[in-house]
Amino acid sequence: MGLEINTLAIIPLMTKMHHPRATESATKYFLTQATASALILFSTTINAWMTGEWTIMNMTSPTPTVILTLALAIKLGIAPFHLWLPDVLQGLNMLTCLILSTWQKLAPMALMMLTSHQLNTNLLIAMALMSTIIGGWGLNQTQMRKIMAYSSIAHLGWMILVISFAPSLALLNLLIYLVLTSSMFLMLMTLNSTNTNKLSISWLKTPTLAASMMVTLMALGGLPPTSGFLPKWLILQEMTKQHLGTLSALMAMSALLSLFFYIRLSYTISMTSPPNISNSSLTWRKKKNLTYLIPILIIMSATMMPITPTLLLLN
Repeated sequence: MGLEINTLAIIPLMTKMHHPRATESATKYFLTQATASALILFSTTINAWMTGEWTIMNMTSPTPTVILTLALAIKLGIAPFHLWLPDVLQGLNMLTCLILSTWQKLAPMALMMLTSHQLNTNLLIAMALMSTIIGGWGLNQTQMRKIMAYSSIAHLGWMILVISFAPSLALLNLLIYLVLTSSMFLMLMTLNSTNTNKLSISWLKTPTLAASMMVTLMALGGLPPTSGFLPKWLILQEMTKQHLGTLSALMAMSALLSLFFYIRLSYTISMTSPPNISNSSLTWRKKKNLTYLIPILIIMSATMMPITPTLLLLN
């Protein structure tokens, strides 16, 4: 019921624009989430029929466990059930995309962490590897909302890879993903950049914010010493401890696809600008309406790497 309330609450925000694309996105989102919720109820019913227990915390049969894993994958947009996510985000405004990419992930991820000890590990590993590879499909996109959708798919792949072995690392990855994605969407909203063409003139508008966006993109790609390197490093270390060295190598190589289009976006921001634009023909002085949340998130995106030893001690 909580998942359905969460779904129904965001539908009015999605249709606020009164545009056919927004209505289409809301319809796709509702049908996808309703299907996933029905599968969760179906897995619970099968488990009750086979074991006599209605709780999903103690599933012992593989059939309801696999159905529950697939249902949560549909809710989160994990590959191969990811096709709805880029299309839904493309039809929404940036603020609703921010909510859909961050807040709406919390409830399904919490349910996945609570049931992580009984989910099908091999299925999770297969979906994780597929998600990181498919997340690299953002390299042929020009719309920022679709690029962020594929970024979300790739990051979810890293989360579900380690959730069966170390749920605390999956939680750390989720928290850093929320910080980086929120920072990126807020900067895109401030610069009013919905595609790469608009992104190329962002340096002329606000050089400081454009430079901060470059740092955030590098953090999303997982380059040291930014915060995005921290979860990938710890997850690969954990996979090596579990004697999954080949899988770790495949995950690291698939992350290069996502890193390529992050670097390409950074190049677009910093080193390209249209030759026919002058400062008099664009709003190069931004109004002082920047939220105080943006600097905080930018600092967290760039400087959480030094606290790694403390996190390892806590773990």
